[in-house]
Amino acid sequence: MCAVTYLNTVPLVWGILHGSQRDLFDVDFALPSECADRLSDGRADIGLPPAAALLDQELCIYRGAGIACNGPVRTILLVSKVPFHLVRTLATDFGSRTSVLLARIVLSQEYGTAPALVSMAPDLNSMLEIADAALIIGDAALRLDPTSLCEQGFHVADLGEAWVRMTGLPMVFAVWAGNRSVWSERLEDAFVQSARFGLERLDDIARSEHARRGVSFEVARDYLRNNIVYELGEREYRGMDRFLQLAREIAPHQFQPEALPVGD
Repeated sequence: MCAVTYLNTVPLVWGILHGSQRDLFDVDFALPSECADRLSDGRADIGLPPAAALLDQELCIYRGAGIACNGPVRTILLVSKVPFHLVRTLATDFGSRTSVLLARIVLSQEYGTAPALVSMAPDLNSMLEIADAALIIGDAALRLDPTSLCEQGFHVADLGEAWVRMTGLPMVFAVWAGNRSVWSERLEDAFVQSARFGLERLDDIARSEHARRGVSFEVARDYLRNNIVYELGEREYRGMDRFLQLAREIAPHQFQPEALPVGD
C-alpha cells in the first residue's frame, strides 16, 4: 500500500501505523503523483492517489476517509508576482497533478487566464525567477507565511478556499483507492477506523511530526485541526465529482473515459 509523505496524511494512517489496523497493511510512502504511478503500474494494490488519478485510472474508491477541505486548506498556495488575471507562466510543484489542475481551473474560471506550465522542485524563489506565479503544495507550503508574502507585495491565493468560494462544495485532494480485485468492506472500514484513531490523537501527531516538517507544534496542530477534512461524506464526493468534471473540460484530450463507480 502506498500513502503520501505529507503531514496531512499522518492522521489517516495513524491507526494503520499504531492502532488495531497495523497488521492489515504493508505501508510505503511517496509523493501523491508517485502513489498514482504505483497503482497504475501494479507496484501497489491500494494507495492514496491524488483525485486526478481517477481521471485516467480505473480505480475503486474506499469511501469514508480521505483528504479534503471545506475552506482554506493552507497547503495549496498560488503565489504570484503579478495580479492573477495577468499570469502567463506558472511554475508548478511536480508532486501532485490534482493541485496543478485545481490551479488551472481557478485561474481559468475566476481570472480568465491559461498560463503555460513549468514543472520544477518546490522552491518559491527559484520558481518566481522563471515564472509569473508559483504553485507550492504540501509541507513546503506549510512552511510559508501567506500574510508575510502579501506584505512583501505578492498576490497569494489559498486554492482550497478559492475552490469552495467558486463552487460552494468541498475540495477533495486524495482518496483511498485500489484495484477492484482487492476491494472489500472490511478494508474500507479499516481506513475509516484508522482515520478516527488519528483524529482522536491530533495533538500527539502534531507533537511527533512538527519538527521534521520544519514547522512549529502550534502550526502543525492548527493545520490538522482546522484546515483538513478527513471523514468524507456525500458533499465531499459531490465536490470531487465537480472537480473531475471541470478538469476534463480544462484538458479534454488528456484523460481516458471516466473511472469506475465507487465500490461497484
